[in-house]
Amino acid sequence: MRTIPAPSAFSLAASRLGWSLQDIATISLHGRPIDLIRPHLHPGRRIIVLTSDENGPRALANLLTADGFGQSQLTVLEALGGSRERRRSAIAADFDLADIDPLNVCALAVTAGEGARILPFVAGLEDELFEHDGQITKREIRAMTLSALAPRHGQLLWDIGAGSGSIGIEWMLADPSLKTIAIEQSPERAARIARNASAFGVPHLAVVEGAAPGALVGLPKPDAIFLGGGGGGSEAGVIDAAIAALKRGGRLVANAVTLEMEAVLLCEHAKRGGSLTRIEIARAGALGGMSGWRPAMPVTQWRWTKG
Repeated sequence: MRTIPAPSAFSLAASRLGWSLQDIATISLHGRPIDLIRPHLHPGRRIIVLTSDENGPRALANLLTADGFGQSQLTVLEALGGSRERRRSAIAADFDLADIDPLNVCALAVTAGEGARILPFVAGLEDELFEHDGQITKREIRAMTLSALAPRHGQLLWDIGAGSGSIGIEWMLADPSLKTIAIEQSPERAARIARNASAFGVPHLAVVEGAAPGALVGLPKPDAIFLGGGGGGSEAGVIDAAIAALKRGGRLVANAVTLEMEAVLLCEHAKRGGSLTRIEIARAGALGGMSGWRPAMPVTQWRWTKG
């Protein structure tokens, strides 16, 4: 085998544009879902994207426009380093480039319009960003839950009774190396989780349709497990099965909003240890002609690490 060093497509594109590689995002969408671009769409961001074929630039333009970034400049760099090399630019919302070479790289200078779907770099994204039917871990509780789950490089989360999938999605947004398996028994909610995962740029989130503990059999062993507050963990055998599957040093976080689930967590804490936290959130709201505090349902959170 003979190796001939050569500049990468990213390096060639950056040099043509006068962009510094260390200051931009470089993403490969070659043979991968286009939704992976979504977490990188922030105002003022510069991104170089490796596409699969001649259809990639228009697909990117359509996605940018649909998510409120239609005024972003999209530059298509074709056949870099070859005799057919060409560079053309268009505003995403007005994209009209034709006869694009299948060998191309796209450079994005991101501009956000009013109402653009920007995903902040923090845990606890706004509930309105998710498609849900009310079965969602609310923003403040979600931020505290993700802190307790403590994502680490390359780890796998089981989100049991995933609802809208918000915990597993934000786990994966913390780092590209993270993975989630969402277990949800409702077919409607399972389909919704998949849609949310794509909309948040983590389309590779795995959804298992079925009820725990049966649906857990044969799944890859997790580094962390989340049990939602609706009571799924109160079903016989769920917590025992989850703990049996959890890797040594793994974290289990369970939230309770029902009395039945809280009773289960109190028993587990008494039996196994760990820590219990009571989380109470109140939001200001209208009260007659004035304002007052409207408390949300309190959440009991049990956090345990497998020794």
